[in-house]
Amino acid sequence: MLKQAGAAAGGSAMIAYIRGIGQTDFNYALDPGVGVYVDDVYYPTLTGSLLELLDLDRVEILRGPQGTLAGKNSIGGAIKLFSAKPDGDDDGSLSLTYGEFDRTEVRGSADFTLVEDKLFASVAGLGRTVDGYVTQYDYACTHPGSAMRTFVTGNGCVLGTEGGQSLTTVRGALRWVASPSLEFTLIGDATNEDSEVRASVLRRADGTGFPFAVSPVPIFEDVDGDGSFTPGTDIPHDCRFVPHGANSCDTNPQGKYANYATYSNEATTVLTPSQNQFKPVTVPPVTTFNDWGMSLHADWELAPNLQLQSITAYREYTSEFAEATDLSPLSVVLLLQRLEHEQFQQEIRLNGSLFNDAVDYTVGGFYFDQDGTLEARVTLDYVALDFIHGPDTTPSTNKSLFLSTTWHVTDRLDLTGGIRYSEDEKIYTFQRHNPDGSLPSGPCMGPPGAAVNPVNCAVFGVNGVSSTFQDERFDYRAVASYNWTDSIMTYAQYSTGYKSGGVNPRPFVPDQAQAFNPEELEAYELGFKTFWFDRRLRLNGAVFFNKFTDIQLSFTTCPASSAPIPCVQPQNAGDADVNGFELEAELQPVEGLIIDASLGIIDFEYTEVNTLTGINIDNVPPYTPETTWAAGMQYEFQLGDMGSLTPRIDVSYQSDIYSAPANAATSLIEDYTLWNARLTYRSPDNDWIAALEVKNLTDEYYFLTVFDQPSIGYTAAQPGWPRTVAFTLTRNF
Repeated sequence: MLKQAGAAAGGSAMIAYIRGIGQTDFNYALDPGVGVYVDDVYYPTLTGSLLELLDLDRVEILRGPQGTLAGKNSIGGAIKLFSAKPDGDDDGSLSLTYGEFDRTEVRGSADFTLVEDKLFASVAGLGRTVDGYVTQYDYACTHPGSAMRTFVTGNGCVLGTEGGQSLTTVRGALRWVASPSLEFTLIGDATNEDSEVRASVLRRADGTGFPFAVSPVPIFEDVDGDGSFTPGTDIPHDCRFVPHGANSCDTNPQGKYANYATYSNEATTVLTPSQNQFKPVTVPPVTTFNDWGMSLHADWELAPNLQLQSITAYREYTSEFAEATDLSPLSVVLLLQRLEHEQFQQEIRLNGSLFNDAVDYTVGGFYFDQDGTLEARVTLDYVALDFIHGPDTTPSTNKSLFLSTTWHVTDRLDLTGGIRYSEDEKIYTFQRHNPDGSLPSGPCMGPPGAAVNPVNCAVFGVNGVSSTFQDERFDYRAVASYNWTDSIMTYAQYSTGYKSGGVNPRPFVPDQAQAFNPEELEAYELGFKTFWFDRRLRLNGAVFFNKFTDIQLSFTTCPASSAPIPCVQPQNAGDADVNGFELEAELQPVEGLIIDASLGIIDFEYTEVNTLTGINIDNVPPYTPETTWAAGMQYEFQLGDMGSLTPRIDVSYQSDIYSAPANAATSLIEDYTLWNARLTYRSPDNDWIAALEVKNLTDEYYFLTVFDQPSIGYTAAQPGWPRTVAFTLTRNF
């Protein structure tokens, strides 16, 4: 499984892929491929799924389609997090952390009794600040004589940093045991993030520009002021702004963790006078996220073999994030995007058993309603666009009924079957305006960038257009498991799942506002779960064979459209076979020593792909490494009356991946190995815990995400953190 923070272009979002299936686009029109649940509450968007769960009880990673019980958009699998219920132990903890980049963190939690045996409460909170690790430099200041204009307003050449975080979050729960057979748990949480833009560096800028522009280098600083590009005098967006690496021609590079971003198009010259009327545009380099939610969980034992569960939840968030992926004083792409989202969920489950506990079953219903808007100032100088996107509305609903049964055929053989019926509807309504509030005029009279074009003609006619996706379907699951001994179990499984369809969120003309259908997966899996040597060794493994059909891919040309180019229209355009195996082990050879390891191999092969996507049949999906492995080892040294000391070391490896479906060399993220180390002291009564941690022990320079723009001629990337050291002191009470 690959799970990590998204890039600057995605804001406060998480990219999660399991067995080659996931999603990278944060837009509401496209759904995640991995379901994320917290206390059985579904998180439906990439934005807001990068969680800080404070009172975590356990995490379940469910691989493969979870089309019956988990259901919605869990085609690749599901990540389920469960918080600890208040139990009235009257305990708690307080942790203080300080580390490099001025990392300061405070965590606290408490669990207490309000009414003996009846009412219990818990609360947990977190506050964190950390400085950014990528520095923004003023190019004119660091390169005197370059003829670029300066943006510094004080001493020095630093404009700011990226990757810094300021976050507070709180979570509370109230548990009421109304009777021995009935209890309610009310959970509430809130998060406030006011952080810097996600860290990015420029890996490549070849200065070729956009192929449909009237000039081969349409983005430049007009040094001689003649209104046209003069080679050798005017400054294009090229390798001079790449501060590090093989693609750099920077004459005074500032290091690996640096860029020359200004988040302004003040210095940029384009050849379309109508677009220049809205300049200059400056956006704050921020990532903000504010959310809150409530959920009510009811558990009612109706009879000894019959329980009713109800989950009612409401959540909402707002998020704002900047994007200037050209990372230079010349603005090729400049956006400030704002998301608003709200959701309501109601789920009912009836759990029971029949025939003297020979058959267990769960039957239930699921209703989910969400609504959201996306609004953005979109400045795309490379295609002469500068407009207000939205607020686009995207209301959607999901209604499901499900049944899962397990027949205990013998003491060792279990047969499980499940079915789920789902109905989905999503409506996307588009709004497009000029920055002054007027409607774009058109149609275009020439290619993008032509001087004869009316302003923002490339989105003329889109305002007010609406498109709808609707679908209904059944999904199935069948499992046979056999316990050969108390320590050896094998299973065979067949399951199906889907990722919901949607509507093209970025049409350039009205007829590109087309709906697309769901992705579908049929999965076959064989596996085992075992213990050996008096349970000192746990060894689990699985092999899977998946048929992946109607894969959602974006066309780069829309031949049926009145304007075939530009086009970024998602369609069902491919099928694939996805096979692989996974192995997990945990060994405790002697008291105090723990060794754990995991290995994953995946083979993704397209069997069919539409050529209009620009994807070759030998490509692989984004963020899908062929090989991943991890290992860790720790040993607890007993210090007698002084407590214990536990050193631990972890290592993980990820093979090459691509960040885009079309596997260009410029979207490659090379393989890397990461080492982490931790030394933990515990007092004899565990009241005090002190820990020294080192992350990225070898100071590996690697990339988490890549944002490749092959048609524009540049590539941006999100580097991982350099080596960092932090110290944490915890007091349990």
